[in-house]
Amino acid sequence: MNPRTARTAPVVATVAVLASACSLSSGSGGDAQATPEVTLVTHNSFVAPQDVLDAFQRRAGLKLKVVKYGDAGELTNKLVLTKANPIGDVAYGVDSTFASRALGEGVFQTYTSPEADRGSQRYAVDPEHRLSAVDLGDVCVNVDSGYFAGRGLPEPKTYEDLADPKYKDLTVAEDPATASPGLAFLLGTVAKFGEQGWPEYWTKLKANGLKVDSGWEEAYTKDFSGSSGKGPRPIVVSYASSPAAEVGGDGKARTKALLDTCYRQVEYAGVLSGSKQAPQAQKVVDFLLSQQFQATVAANMYVYPAREGVALPAGWAQVAPLPTTPATLPAEQVQAGREKWIGAWRSLMGA
Repeated sequence: MNPRTARTAPVVATVAVLASACSLSSGSGGDAQATPEVTLVTHNSFVAPQDVLDAFQRRAGLKLKVVKYGDAGELTNKLVLTKANPIGDVAYGVDSTFASRALGEGVFQTYTSPEADRGSQRYAVDPEHRLSAVDLGDVCVNVDSGYFAGRGLPEPKTYEDLADPKYKDLTVAEDPATASPGLAFLLGTVAKFGEQGWPEYWTKLKANGLKVDSGWEEAYTKDFSGSSGKGPRPIVVSYASSPAAEVGGDGKARTKALLDTCYRQVEYAGVLSGSKQAPQAQKVVDFLLSQQFQATVAANMYVYPAREGVALPAGWAQVAPLPTTPATLPAEQVQAGREKWIGAWRSLMGA
C-alpha cells in the first residue's frame, strides 16, 4: 500500500526477521532444514514489531525471509518480470493502482484466507480471490497549515484550487510513471474530470508552476514545507494518514489532508504462482490479515487496517480521519487506461 515516514527506515527490520528466523531453527540444536523458509516479497515500507513477527514464526513453524523492492510500482514490475521463476512465495504491497496488471500477468494463485471475511473482502478486486486486502492508504493532497496561516492565505481545498494563480509555484507531486502516489493522484484526476477533462486540468497545473518529483520521499521530505525537510512548497501529494506523523507537542497536526482530493489506494497480499512453499505462504497471508498484525499497521506503516474492528492510534480520528468518500475507478478501467494515461501525461508534461 510513504506517510508514510516509515518508508525511510525499514531495512533493519528485514535483517531482524532473518536473524530471528535463524534462531528458530538453530537455537535448540535441531535440524535447521526441518523448518521451512518462506520468502515474503514486499515494498520498502514494510515494518512490523519484531515480537509480533517472532510469535507468528513460532506459531506457524516457519522461518520468514523478507525481501524488499522499492514502492508498489517497482514491486509489481519485479513480480511480473520474474513470474516464470518467482523470487518469493508470497507478496505484500501490490496496490489497487497496479493490481490489475499483476492479475492480468498471472503473478498470483488462488487462495481465500479464513481471515478474509473480517473485512478484507470489502476491497476484493478479483473473483478468483488471488489477492487479499491488507490495508488502505488513501492518496490525498496535503497542506502545511502554518505556511498559509502565516501569510493570511486561505488553504486550498479542492483539485480546482491547485490551479488557482494564488497558489502558483506552491505544489509538488510525484511522477505517475515512477511513483505509486503519483499514479493514484493521476487516477484521481481522471475520476474527477473524466477521460476528456483530465489533460486540460493537468495543463493548468503545469502552467501554475507544479513541480513533479520522481518519488514520494523526495517530494515529501525535501520539497514539502510541512515535513522535517522544511522544503519550499506547502502543498504536496501524500496520504490521508500523513498528518499523523506531523503532530507537535501540543497534540495538533501541523499539516492537513484535503479530503476532497483523495483516491482510495488498497494494498494487497497473495501467494505467488509457482511458489514451492504454497501451504506455508498461505499462513503468511493469514498472518497479514490477522488481528495481531492488523493492530500494528497504523502505528508502523501509517496506513489504515483493512480488518474491521481494529483500533487506530490515539488522535487519528482527529488528525488523520479515514476519508469517507474517496474517488475510485473500477479495476478493469484502470487496467485498460493506465498505460495510455501515463503516456499522455508524459507527453503533456514533457517528462
